[in-house]
Amino acid sequence: MFSQPSSRRDFLLVVCASISWGTVGIANQAMYTYGATNALSLTFLRLAIAAPLFFLVGWIRLGRRLFHIKPRDLCVMMLMGSLIALSQACYIAAIASAGVGVSTLIAICAAPVIIAVCSTLITRERLTLMTLIALVAALSGTILLIGTRSHAGKEAVSLVGIGLAFLSACGYAGFILCGRLLTNKYHPVQISAVAFGTGALMLLVCASATDLVLVYPAWGWLILLYLGSIPTALGYGLFQMGIRSLSATVASIVTMCEPLTAALLAWLLFREELGSLGLLGAGFLLGAMALILLVPTKSFTKEG
Repeated sequence: MFSQPSSRRDFLLVVCASISWGTVGIANQAMYTYGATNALSLTFLRLAIAAPLFFLVGWIRLGRRLFHIKPRDLCVMMLMGSLIALSQACYIAAIASAGVGVSTLIAICAAPVIIAVCSTLITRERLTLMTLIALVAALSGTILLIGTRSHAGKEAVSLVGIGLAFLSACGYAGFILCGRLLTNKYHPVQISAVAFGTGALMLLVCASATDLVLVYPAWGWLILLYLGSIPTALGYGLFQMGIRSLSATVASIVTMCEPLTAALLAWLLFREELGSLGLLGAGFLLGAMALILLVPTKSFTKEG
């Protein structure tokens, strides 16, 4: 088991964050039934709703200390916002070129590998055998889950789309790595408020340049409120809290609970068949999570 109660708690926080992210696809699908919207508008509204919530909670918890941030660290937080906006924008663009299945597969699976490589080269984090086993198991499970749910033969795949999906993974990996650098210096709400405020402004510029949709029925705004407050504000808040005692690599592995949640919801709500390969993939993912939960923390990382 985890060597410290805080490590187990932080693991569970990241799991909860990932589960909340797994509901985004179902909520977006409901929004698309409305018709007059687009992915970039939905992404901007998610961040635009979440950013004020972060500032509100930050003011309640920290007061004026919310704005006590060193200039260098402020730049890192703004970089995080730029990276999450880049990740979302590139992912949306990748779907148009490479399809949902391929784009999701690359964006989700490439990020942990990028984080593992960067952690080894930059932060001198040496990957252990247990980390590699958990990483391979989680990647295999994700590939099986997403691969069985996507219809690759019906999707027009292009090198441009693949490149955009990989760039999305790079942006997400950078977001996690930057957040890990700051997590022991600032309250998670401080980091998230600046990051998501910056990301919302960037996405506003991008969405305004295309076709920003702001008119929705009442039920549409309720779904948007859910997207902004639960998987975005609460989800990323829990994630930022959870990476305090977890390495960036381990945290990125745990976030692969997201496709597992999405697959289970699709099975429960829409009766989508998982099939034998999908069930095997779910087993691999659950095995990776059990390995991280049950094996001592020191077995996963060591300093070089």
